[in-house]
Amino acid sequence: MALGARLPDFPWDTLADAKTTAAAHPDGIVDLSVGTPVDPTPALAREALAEASDAHGYPTVWGTPRVRQAIIDYLTGRWRAVPLSHESVMPVVGTKELVGWLPTLLALGADHAVVFPECAYPTYEVGALTAGARPVPLDDPGALPADASLVWINSPANPTGQILSLDVLRAFVAAARERGAVLASDECYGEFAWEAEPYSVLDPRVNDGDLTNLLAVGSLSKRSNAAGYRAGFVAGDPVIVQQLVGARKHLGMMVPAPIQAAMAAMLGDQTHVEEQRDRYLARRAKLRPALEAAGFRIDHSEGSLYLWATRGENCRDSVAWLAERGILAAPGDFYGAAAAQHVRVALTATDERIDAAVARLSTVAE
Repeated sequence: MALGARLPDFPWDTLADAKTTAAAHPDGIVDLSVGTPVDPTPALAREALAEASDAHGYPTVWGTPRVRQAIIDYLTGRWRAVPLSHESVMPVVGTKELVGWLPTLLALGADHAVVFPECAYPTYEVGALTAGARPVPLDDPGALPADASLVWINSPANPTGQILSLDVLRAFVAAARERGAVLASDECYGEFAWEAEPYSVLDPRVNDGDLTNLLAVGSLSKRSNAAGYRAGFVAGDPVIVQQLVGARKHLGMMVPAPIQAAMAAMLGDQTHVEEQRDRYLARRAKLRPALEAAGFRIDHSEGSLYLWATRGENCRDSVAWLAERGILAAPGDFYGAAAAQHVRVALTATDERIDAAVARLSTVAE
């Protein structure tokens, strides 16, 4: 059986009609359906990329010592991660690649369950299906199945923006360890927390100083407006990380050398991240009250780059209502059955387009 036969349809293909409707608005579409950054990649990244462009040799899967040290410095300085060595970290070709292939790289199959949040980024399930493992959407750490071999958590979360508390994170670590499962924490939105403090699973307050069976996944796509670079990293248990390095050597999963140089530059600078935080926070401050005034309730949304909105109706009806006003949002059913009455509204649009959406919503509210 071809792999594609057991995977779901690509969800964004189902938005074609709504996108056509929204695009017909006389002032143009406001596309808030995807989390693609629209602001510039920082100059320091582009300069580092250019300086490293004479890349005549093959890069290594494990990454250069410079990029590994940059990952370590970022995780220890920003997220209190200890203890980390070079054996504990590895760059990856964008974190979607790592999420999708991790069950396969861990040699999971039909006798293993992959657990992920009930409202979740679809690639967690796709990764399980690709490996032939059993996907299990579950939010309660006390209910992990006996065959759980990989447990995904995501905080701040996509799509809900929920930030897990320290107690909940500790409970997931304890439950995964009881079952001998790998706990992988998707922390790609960590820099964008608005109403609660996020924690890394690598923080000793979460793991008591023990990284056994723990992985954290990070990305520069959102943090540094570098989605086109496909630059991310995984860090944690050095035994697992080195097993991943070994498998990926055979498969050619390596980050290009110029991208590794740009990664090191971006991870070494926090100023551009704070500037981007301010941009998103300003857009959020406009868009949230406009949605609420137009009849939406905002749930969770303590962090990440989205507003998790509902009018208490089928999500496709909400998508259609917004599309009639030239606004495209992502339907909650992209993210699981539990999300069927919500839409995900992204903050990743220019100030001008956010202002346009606010104006259209304000007309409804009058």
